[in-house]
Amino acid sequence: MKLTKLFTEFFESEKAGGILLVIMTALSLIVANSPLQTIYINFWNYDIANHSLSHWINDGLMAIFFLLIGLELEREIYKGELSDIKNALLPIFAAGGGMIVPASIYTLFNFGTDTQSGAGIPMATDIAFAIGILSLLGKRVPSSLKIFLTALAVIDDLGAILVIAIFYTSDLSFINLFTALGIFAILLLLNRLKVYSLLPYIIGGIIMWYFMLNSGVHATITGVLLAFAIPFNKKDEESPSYHLQHFLHKPVAFLILPIFALANTCIAIESDWYNNLLNNYGIGIISGLLLGKPLGIILFSFLGVLLGLCKLPSDLKWINISGAGFIAGIGFTMSIFITLLAFDNPRIIDYSKISILIASLIAGMIGYIILRFTLKPVDNQE
Repeated sequence: MKLTKLFTEFFESEKAGGILLVIMTALSLIVANSPLQTIYINFWNYDIANHSLSHWINDGLMAIFFLLIGLELEREIYKGELSDIKNALLPIFAAGGGMIVPASIYTLFNFGTDTQSGAGIPMATDIAFAIGILSLLGKRVPSSLKIFLTALAVIDDLGAILVIAIFYTSDLSFINLFTALGIFAILLLLNRLKVYSLLPYIIGGIIMWYFMLNSGVHATITGVLLAFAIPFNKKDEESPSYHLQHFLHKPVAFLILPIFALANTCIAIESDWYNNLLNNYGIGIISGLLLGKPLGIILFSFLGVLLGLCKLPSDLKWINISGAGFIAGIGFTMSIFITLLAFDNPRIIDYSKISILIASLIAGMIGYIILRFTLKPVDNQE
């Protein structure tokens, strides 16, 4: 199966970015539990214009990450795996199961409690980490599995974005919201008028982000809206969408996500930290990511194939899908992001992050072991 140049670039940048994320996470945890603990944690909480530095990272820089996700989703829909409905249905079914089952498991443990709002935490897959683990398998990985896992992760992130927009919206300011949507409509009009210069879209996107930030809807949603406003021509690699996506690969993978990891894993771990994993939210997160993700992906994929709506690629077996399902249990970026929106209690946030890290580590290891022993070396045609 031939991979497009842009997909290969996306995969390669995410692969290296995943390795860097592991290093930054380990570094942040070490410093946060060293003699520099107070200085380090206070640095990320430093107030800038009535918001902490970490808040600006999560609301500002991460909007650029969501812009890249939106551009990749746009490419997948118009030109990639999702452009053919028959090819798209398998990762769509898999992603659906990978969102519904983990959220249901979390809710089972937390329904009616103060932490039930965290149901969205185990729903998403971290693209960078997932591709990073997959890349460790080298030429054992067939192109079809790369595409399946990447499409699944992108759809997962879209689902997480919708969850954020619908369920994690604070008090609405309709004036600001409608102003932001009005700017979005203007950008869509520029698209229809075939305005190919990126400048008006970038300026409009920044203004839209400001009003969205003050609307009550999370500001990072702006990134996805802007992505679909920027012109995409599937027959022309010189289109603005193509250029912007190509440009953003490395800054997002090697700057924005590592900074996010540093800012959001500066956790001071207490000596009895493991006892807190037995709380309802800890059990819900770990079981959702570690069990719910692979279970949902396998069951829904099998259901789609059983109903004849999609088919398993000829070079893959169900055990390979189960391995990919465990790798999809690496939540990290999006899971931590939703944690910050779901909870206000700093203690619950910190131990939710620890639960995410532990579940993601174990899920990634299991997925790697399954694929390591079930995939044979192949020559990928890239």
